[in-house]
Amino acid sequence: MSEQPSLIMIQFLAWMADRPRNYSQAMEAWRSSCPRLSVWEDAIIDGLIRIESDAGRTVRLTARGAAVLQAAQQQSRAPIAGRPDFNEPAKARDRASA
Repeated sequence: MSEQPSLIMIQFLAWMADRPRNYSQAMEAWRSSCPRLSVWEDAIIDGLIRIESDAGRTVRLTARGAAVLQAAQQQSRAPIAGRPDFNEPAKARDRASA
């Protein structure tokens, strides 16, 4: 995955990271018959998730999947040039109290 992950991929990875899921739960929530919505297949192909060989067939983020999710979350928190930073008063208050 050399390009930015799609919003739906980030949502999928966040959903997977939220708590342990098994294959059945993941299929129920994310299976699609739409060829344009292949987040499950893309995540497997890109090495972002893996299916464990345990009895419950647990689905987990790989280290790469966790890194992609973390980078996307950090990027979404970064201020964008020209956009007001609504957290600025809190930042100034935190600096003043330090």
